[in-house]
Amino acid sequence: MSISRRNFLKVSGASAAVLGLGLVGCSGGDDDASSASKLEEIRERGKLNCGVKSDVVGYGFLNTETGEYEGLEIDLCYQIAAAVLDTTYEEAKEQQLCNFTVVTPKTRGPVIDNGQCDIVCATYTITEERQKDWDFSEPYRTDYVGIMVLKNSGITQMSDLVGKLIGVSQGSTTKEAILAMFQEQGIEGEPEFNEYPDYPSINSALESGNIDAFAMDRSTLNTYMNDQKQLVQPEIEFGAQEYGVATYKDSDLSQVVDDTVNELLENGWLEQEAEDWNLL
Repeated sequence: MSISRRNFLKVSGASAAVLGLGLVGCSGGDDDASSASKLEEIRERGKLNCGVKSDVVGYGFLNTETGEYEGLEIDLCYQIAAAVLDTTYEEAKEQQLCNFTVVTPKTRGPVIDNGQCDIVCATYTITEERQKDWDFSEPYRTDYVGIMVLKNSGITQMSDLVGKLIGVSQGSTTKEAILAMFQEQGIEGEPEFNEYPDYPSINSALESGNIDAFAMDRSTLNTYMNDQKQLVQPEIEFGAQEYGVATYKDSDLSQVVDDTVNELLENGWLEQEAEDWNLL
């Protein structure tokens, strides 16, 4: 790159309020909430408030042995904090310049709306509907939906799931992705669905026999995979999930977040992170 990372991010921060370009779902609003400077608010606070997962290994996971959050998305939060607070990534981590709040698929949007979190970096899939309410960065990771079953269930093909009960997460796009895949595969009939508030609840329901399958992004399923479980026809890739960092609609923070993600894509940092965290 022709300019240093720190200088690049200084330029991004200074121009964030006027650029308004390149964001997924960003448009120029002029209401009081969006015109207030989110960047100034964060800089006065001295820390970035981040909504993250605590139960997705490799993305956002609370290590109970160390009491620390870890994963690609946690590291990405520190990169964004470094950009906003004009410091280095290493210093942001050392000084713990991120406050983490655990979010679920159902609470990811509300914590941005009520100001509890500045960003949400929590395997948050970019959709047209969500883009109406929040800004999203360029996708930093693409995943696919998977369907996990117990090996002794007798379920080996997608068609075996007709009439079966699949557990999905509240507020996710998983159900729609499965139904669309059934149509694309020409499978007659449909499965039934139960919604759960969190991933551990779905996994417990699967292991106790209350549901026949656990469906979610493959990155999430990897957290709960063991020798007794398997994915149904993993060669069928469907329901592409592009993850983006969400911010308050039309805030001056959005451009800085997008610039940071784009830089980390271009310089290979995100690719290296995915390798370091053994992501699927």
